[in-house]
Order: sequence, then structure tokens, then C-alpha cells
Amino acid sequence: MLAVRVPKWEAEKVRRKLIELGVLAKGYAVRREGEFVLFPVTEPVEGFELVEADFERVGRRPHSYREVVEVPDEVRPLLPSSFDVIGDLAIIELPEELMSYGKAIGDAILRVHRHIKAVFAKGGRVSGEYRIRELVHLAGERRTETLHRENGIRLKLDVARVYFSPRLATERMRIFEKTRPGEIIFDMFAGVGPYAVLLAKKAELVFACDINPWAVRYLEENIRLNKADNVVPVLGDVRKVAGKVEADRVIMNLPKFADRFLREAMLSVRDGGVVHYYGFGPEEDLFSEHEARIKAVARELGFGVEFLEERKVRPYAPRQFNIAIDFRVLK
Repeated sequence: MLAVRVPKWEAEKVRRKLIELGVLAKGYAVRREGEFVLFPVTEPVEGFELVEADFERVGRRPHSYREVVEVPDEVRPLLPSSFDVIGDLAIIELPEELMSYGKAIGDAILRVHRHIKAVFAKGGRVSGEYRIRELVHLAGERRTETLHRENGIRLKLDVARVYFSPRLATERMRIFEKTRPGEIIFDMFAGVGPYAVLLAKKAELVFACDINPWAVRYLEENIRLNKADNVVPVLGDVRKVAGKVEADRVIMNLPKFADRFLREAMLSVRDGGVVHYYGFGPEEDLFSEHEARIKAVARELGFGVEFLEERKVRPYAPRQFNIAIDFRVLK
């Protein structure tokens, strides 16, 4: 077929020009011949060397690893339809029946998603004081540190040493949109700083606390990466910080145990300030238990509360959801 022949150092510029002219033939692989590159074209193009050449046809690239992975038919229905991407790492949750096919699944993910460099399987639930989980290496590079981008910020982290969920990016942006310029914010369980660094774009000051030394180490690096100099990292138990901060807004992103820290949150927010509380709730009654606990703690302190918004954030387990409750504290 007809082709444009150009020196390889001009190839990218010529490719763009051929696309702009609408003459680059689709569905064919570009050929390389020594110091030259050949582009298939649909018609003669003035100003370029034209030659006749054969080209390999290329098919549609698969969109899902499930299109190319080789596993027995009887377990194929168990293949997860999604996985988490953190930076250039993929973390997939596999049922026990698929663990023995982990390498094939990992290789398939790498083949389809070229930007991913390593694949891990979740080895268990998030657990322990530092909220981390065991990871099983399936394929690709043997590293767990990466650079993740979301909401216009960069976050460096080690997925084996800190807790981080990319699925909360939309929730973090929701809080950002509610934040008013000049606020003082207390992020009680900050991790590597996905809330703190983002909110620093609007806030006057963000106090970001975490008990995990690795999380605070990466938080400090992310402050530098994003030039978020108005974030104050605090390593230690949040109970020792509570009450020493008077914030306009408090973030309680510790859904499994946030109810245990409501007293500290309410003592750290000014009169009329807002607390963003996270928890887990059953599908049939998402919020009642959490509302009751919030009211009870407020009564003990002699405060009032005004519920502002309640929402499902994401599914957590069968018939269980990660929920958010925004409430105002009245002192």
C-alpha cells in the first residue's frame, strides 16, 4: 500500500501532520527500516517521499485484562471486574479460588495496561493500628513505593507501609469544594496527606495528625512536593492533640473506629464548626447508630449538633457501605 517514508528523527512530527491532514491509514502498524520510518497513508501527500510497502494489520487493543488472561473456564466468572490503581501499581482482590492463577492475572493486567508496572493481590483486610494490609506480589516490578496523582496534587507513598484508598478521591474533592478560603482545618487521621495537602490550597492552616511514622514521613515529603507549607504534620496519638486545636473544620477519616474519637473531634472544633465523620453502616439502616452516638457524645459535653448531610461514600462489603455524616457543633 502507499506509504510516506521519513527519517526516524522526523517521524513524530510527520505522524502528527498526517493525522492533521486526515490521511494516516488506521488499523496498520508503522514500519521501521533502518534509519527510516514508513507511515501507511490513504492517498498521496505532497512534500513527502512516497513508496509502496506492506503493513501488518493491528487489531483492537483489549480494554480489560479479562479478555486476554488465561485461566480455566470454570473460574473465569470469578475474575474481578475492577482493581485499584495507585500511581503505577495495581492492587486486586482475588478470591481464594483464583490465587493460584495470580501470576497469569498479573501478567494480563500488565499487558493490557501499559502504565502499570507492578501488580499485587490483597492478602487480607486492613488491620492494625496503622491500618495496613498484607500484599502478595503477582507480577512486574518488586516495589511498593509509587507516586500517585489525584485532584491536582501528587502523593508519594508506600502501599505496604501506609493506608491509602484511591476510591476516596471524589469524597476528598467534595470536602475541598465545601471548604472556604482562610479556614483552619484539623485532619485527625491524615495518612500521607490526601485530604490535608488538597485542602491546603484553600485553608489558612491544616493540622495533619497520624500515629504511623511512615505515614508522617510521606506526609512531610508530600508537603514539599506540593509546596503545601501551611500543612503542619503531627506524629502521635490524636488524643494528645485534641483540644489544643480550634478548627473550623475537622476530618475524621477512620471509618472503623471514628466513633471512639468523637469527643476529641468536638473539643477541637470551634462553635459552629463542621465535622466530617466517616463510618460503616448496614444497607438497611446506614446512619441511625452513628447519629445516636454523635448526639450522645455531644450531650456529655453539653454541646448541640446540627446534621448537615449524610451520604453513602462507597460499598465496603456485601450489604455494607462506607458512609459520611457532616454535622455542625453548637457550643
